[in-house]
Amino acid sequence: MTTPPAPNAAPSPALPASRASRLLHPDPTVRRLARITLLNTLGSGLSLSVGVLFFTRFLGLSAAQLGLALTAAGLCGTLASVPAGRAADRWGSRPILVALTALTGLGTACYTLVGGYPAFVVLACLVAVADRGGAAVRNALYAEVLPARERVAGRAYLRVVTNVGLGLGTGVGAIALQVDSRAGYLVAIVADAVSYLAAAVMFHRLPVPGRAGGVGEAAGKAGKAGAVRGERGTARRPAREPNPALRDGPFLLVTALSSVLALQFAMLEVGVPLWIVQQTDAPRITVAATLAVNTVLVIAFQVRATRGTEHPAAAARACGRAGLILAASCLVIALAHGARAELAAVVVLAGVALQAVGEVLGQAGTWALSYDLAGERAHGAYQGVFNAGSSASMMIGPAVVSTAVIGHGLAGWAVLGALLAGAGLAMGPAVRWARRRGEAAVAL
Repeated sequence: MTTPPAPNAAPSPALPASRASRLLHPDPTVRRLARITLLNTLGSGLSLSVGVLFFTRFLGLSAAQLGLALTAAGLCGTLASVPAGRAADRWGSRPILVALTALTGLGTACYTLVGGYPAFVVLACLVAVADRGGAAVRNALYAEVLPARERVAGRAYLRVVTNVGLGLGTGVGAIALQVDSRAGYLVAIVADAVSYLAAAVMFHRLPVPGRAGGVGEAAGKAGKAGAVRGERGTARRPAREPNPALRDGPFLLVTALSSVLALQFAMLEVGVPLWIVQQTDAPRITVAATLAVNTVLVIAFQVRATRGTEHPAAAARACGRAGLILAASCLVIALAHGARAELAAVVVLAGVALQAVGEVLGQAGTWALSYDLAGERAHGAYQGVFNAGSSASMMIGPAVVSTAVIGHGLAGWAVLGALLAGAGLAMGPAVRWARRRGEAAVAL
């Protein structure tokens, strides 16, 4: 959910000055990545629209069976991120990403053929492994194809494209829902599978700049220095060594804090809808309105929010502000309880608007830290660990948020807000720890 052009790239004078061209990123690599992202997320939006109904109505799964299968798949996807990242360091991000993206497409297509429940669980786990592993490798690929100072802005732009693609795909998926036939659902799922296979081909054709090799004491120091300065280096740690990210205490702490901040997504997607329906008098259509408000605001401000996050200390401050704003959004949303219908809807929407502001700041800060604290070392390993933390948050977030807010009212929202604020404010000390450790390594 995001939009304006990247702040660190100068507009190309060759681009026409039309409104459409101003929406295009000036960097040709980002534009290629945006085309891949748009295609893939169009398919994903289609599949997300129809998946649950297809699995429950036409495959005959109960809600409990589907929930158990998706939980198992989420766990498998979380565990896959770290080895996928290490594989990217050893064999290269692009070939691993091409393979995992193609496997995700093939697995998605197999949903149209699966018969029994055990086969469905196995297939869901395999698709999750390929998909979440691919997400980690994709973030490592961004580090290879984008200049260091443009990575976060580039990711923000791609997140805009992601939300646009998902929105369009979901809109088309509504047609399949309206038709409500097995054939329509099958077409949507196959279209998603084709989008993954096409994306794999496009990733294969994506140019990846050559990286100088060279390992040793000097390279190790250069990598440590890059972790402090966030500069592009040439050092590359051999993939056969122990995973450096798993031995990097400050990075693990930042990953954990980022995972706590990521609970905001479960708050928006699970906590707010349940709160609206069960604990307020707001019209049910308010649920859809909250998602629309979030999407529009993130599309409008995500790229802008990345400005000034180039330095780790500034990125940490952005996370601190995000945590406080998210805490405020929790308290505002809680105030909808007991209000009359129209006022309750307005209060919830105001809270969601605050959540969107916290979201764009938090995403900009955590993206920057995930790259800066890794320096130019093993990006696959670091992005694999960081993505594992995000995946874990996605897996446990719905249970944590629903338990906290439903049945506990204002107190539950206050606890959730305090958790988010604490995670954001703790980024500052975590980054200072990382800088001290990096400076000590450079001095050796």
